[in-house]
Amino acid sequence: MEQRGRSEKVHVIACGAIAREILAIKDANHLDYLSLECLPAIWHVYPGKIAPALRQKIAEARSNGHDKIFIGYAECGTQGEIDKICAEEGIERISGPHCYAFFSGTEKFLAECDTEFTAFYLTDLITRQFEAFVIEPLKLDRHPELRDMVFGNYTKIVYLAQTEDKALQDKAKWAADYLKLDYEYRFTGYGDLDRELTLAARPAVSAEPPAAAPGP
Repeated sequence: MEQRGRSEKVHVIACGAIAREILAIKDANHLDYLSLECLPAIWHVYPGKIAPALRQKIAEARSNGHDKIFIGYAECGTQGEIDKICAEEGIERISGPHCYAFFSGTEKFLAECDTEFTAFYLTDLITRQFEAFVIEPLKLDRHPELRDMVFGNYTKIVYLAQTEDKALQDKAKWAADYLKLDYEYRFTGYGDLDRELTLAARPAVSAEPPAAAPGP
């Protein structure tokens, strides 16, 4: 019996902080049947806002006819709320605790985290918008004395780079200098995100009966 792949529409509700990466993976893997809707990237800093908005967006997606939904968040500091939503709705999310883990490779990240508990991580997006994601929310621009209070127990910035961009590398090094921390660069690419999205968007398989044999 011949098996024929059937592309099933997949609606991804994701963190705006990884929108570029999701779209790049979609294009590279020709996932034309994947649609993307993002919540504000700055909620990366305010995780308490994520779960209520996800509930609303899932309800809207259902009412708009999206049967297959995938959550483009890891746990992301929601204290189990995203997992609760996924269980209630029968949908999946990106595995792992946060974007630093799935960009690094979750198994690798978790294996190394015991020796890197004094690292402060950056991604492309957080590097690009370091002022909006770190300096302004922590009021370091107005109260520089807070820098040592907040980051006194950190020893280094680790830039987990999704792209090889010299300007972003320079910005990440500047961020490390600003926080008075050592600097380490690691190119991760998209890590586990590529696999997670590809699996989430895998086409359903429908079986078709064999063609009738020609008559005598």
